[in-house]
Amino acid sequence: MTIKLLGLPQDNNSSYLAGPMLAPDRIREAIRCESANLYTETGHNLGDPSLWSDAGNLALDGLSGQSAFDLIKFSVAELLGGGCHVVSLGGDHSVSYPVIDAYAEHFDGLSILHIDAHPDLYHNMLNNPFSHASPFARLMETGRINRLVQVGIRTLNAHQRTQAEKYKVEIHEMRDLSRVADIAFDGSVYLSCDLDALDPAFAPGVSHFEPGGLSTRQVLELIQTFKGRLVGADLVELNPLRDSNGLSAMVAAKITKELIGRILDDQLR
Repeated sequence: MTIKLLGLPQDNNSSYLAGPMLAPDRIREAIRCESANLYTETGHNLGDPSLWSDAGNLALDGLSGQSAFDLIKFSVAELLGGGCHVVSLGGDHSVSYPVIDAYAEHFDGLSILHIDAHPDLYHNMLNNPFSHASPFARLMETGRINRLVQVGIRTLNAHQRTQAEKYKVEIHEMRDLSRVADIAFDGSVYLSCDLDALDPAFAPGVSHFEPGGLSTRQVLELIQTFKGRLVGADLVELNPLRDSNGLSAMVAAKITKELIGRILDDQLR
């Protein structure tokens, strides 16, 4: 079993600032930074090349809309068909739609654990149905997602609340995390983590500052302890143009390593 790290350098579906397309390479640099080691907190030595490998970045420059999504979905499906698990590095959150769509075709009854400040359920944001504010609406429309569970949300407006009700989304808003420890899934789980789920004090290098968010430890604890079998994941929305000292890239690298570690744990059980 091999885990592939796949970079998805695209941000032309961002609604506010450009910059996330630069993130995959910055996260890779942080993973390899000599200020930290390559062990996960659960004991996996990610310096072992048999555990994971870097699949590089997809050539998304100049692509947009459906053409970009087709390439992403095809590439992820090809890796899954070869027996790999994929951890993707965005890019803006729009890239999660084609990645998870490929996963949903490969894993019947797939559920999603979505960690974010925003529910990303807009039917159509700024006349762009592919917006980074819409991937989970697109996914729920397919009818292939078993459950969508969201944690850290603190920006629900009337439209997205209606969308959540329509698609029976289970939301753990930031104002009440009392039930997060009880999150449990049957079957395969895909985890999508938007870096702005964290309070900006912990990860300021994002396009959208949303105060009152999760701590780094809360995100790591959720990754490590939710009940279910993790088969794939993504980390999105790091904006290196707002990450002046590289702190947010290091946070993203830490989360990425723990995502890889959780997939390894779940495949060994």
